[in-house]
Formats: sequence, structure tokens, C-alpha cells
Amino acid sequence: MTVRVLVATRSEHKLAELRTLLHLPWLELVSLDEAGVEGEAVEDAATFRGNAIIKARFYCGLAGMPTLADDSGVEVDALGGAPGVYTKRYAGEDATDAQNNTKLLTELADLPPERRRARYRCVLAFLDPRSQPVGGRPWVMTRSGTLEGRIASAPRGDGGFGYDPIFEPLTEQPGGRTVGQMTSEEKDRISHRGRAARSMARYLKKRYRGEVRATSRSGAE
Repeated sequence: MTVRVLVATRSEHKLAELRTLLHLPWLELVSLDEAGVEGEAVEDAATFRGNAIIKARFYCGLAGMPTLADDSGVEVDALGGAPGVYTKRYAGEDATDAQNNTKLLTELADLPPERRRARYRCVLAFLDPRSQPVGGRPWVMTRSGTLEGRIASAPRGDGGFGYDPIFEPLTEQPGGRTVGQMTSEEKDRISHRGRAARSMARYLKKRYRGEVRATSRSGAE
């Protein structure tokens, strides 16, 4: 059995990362573009969890298929938690990763390492339209992950995407490697999305266990 799941993203980076992190051979993940889904969800919640749920409900409603949505970003203590839910558009609606990184580095200019504490957060939200309705709407399952660290003084490394070149995990000394300097395997082991995905994978295995086993038995007969 193959379970086809819509991933609420148009980012090839994010889609590829989730395929690797979930690591479920019977799960077929397709992007919005691959599924031919148009329209854009209005992400106006104040939290990553809220926005992930909004996207899961919106795109599941359009496509009528199981949908996995991700909302993630960076929180910097010295900036009161910013960029937060504005991580992707910190330097403007159409900002590039480099522009977002430059703005964040400018905001933190001259701050010592101990005042550059930050964290990556990720929330994954999954909605199967066949789920038992709760209060008139199907239940959305969420899983989350966090990676504690600090913002580097300058970009280092060209791996990953987003803020990876300026994010140092706390396991590194100040001035040590950024996520952008790590191999994809190293990043996957510690990343916020990796932690959320492994938790979501456990849920999905349990959620579809009966269907997968039934199909496997049928195919063996």
C-alpha cells in the first residue's frame, strides 16, 4: 500500500528534507505544485502551531487528500522572539534567504555570543480528511521540534537553506560550525524539523498500520 500525502509547500528543499526525515517507504509525499494545487493559505496565526494547522486545513480542503503542513522559523531572545512567524519574510514579502540573514545580522550587530541566543522551531500538522470530526471538523495532529543555538557573527557554509549559514547549535562553541557547514546527515540528526519529523513518523506508522498490514497480506496471497 502507498499512502499519498500532500505536503503544503512549494519548496523543493523542504519537500526533499521531509522525504528523507520521515523515511517511510510506503509514504508518497507530493508538493502543491506536483499535485496541481493552486491558491495560498493566509498564515495569520501568532504561533507556528497555529499557522501549520491553518495550512493543513486549507490545502486539505482544496485537495481532499491527507495533508502534511510545516511551519518553522527562528526565535532570537534579544529580539523578543523575532523573527518568529515572520521568519520567511523578515526582510520583506519576497525576501531571499541572504536578505533575511543580512537583516538579522544587522539587528544583532556588536552583541556578544551570550546575547545571541536563539532557537529553531518546527511544527508539523497532519490532517486526513477521513479523520473523526471533532466539533464539526476533522482532528489535526501536530508534532514539534526545537534546536537551541545562537546567531553567528557572519555567514559560514553553503549547506542547507534559510538561516542555516548563520545558526550555530549550542553543541558548538561560539565561532564554531553553523548548520550551513554541517553535512545533511549531521543536520538531520539534530535539526528542529528532524525531531518533529521523527515524532510525526511514529504517529503515521501507528495511524496507517492496519491499512499497510492489510495490503501487505493481500499482496502476499
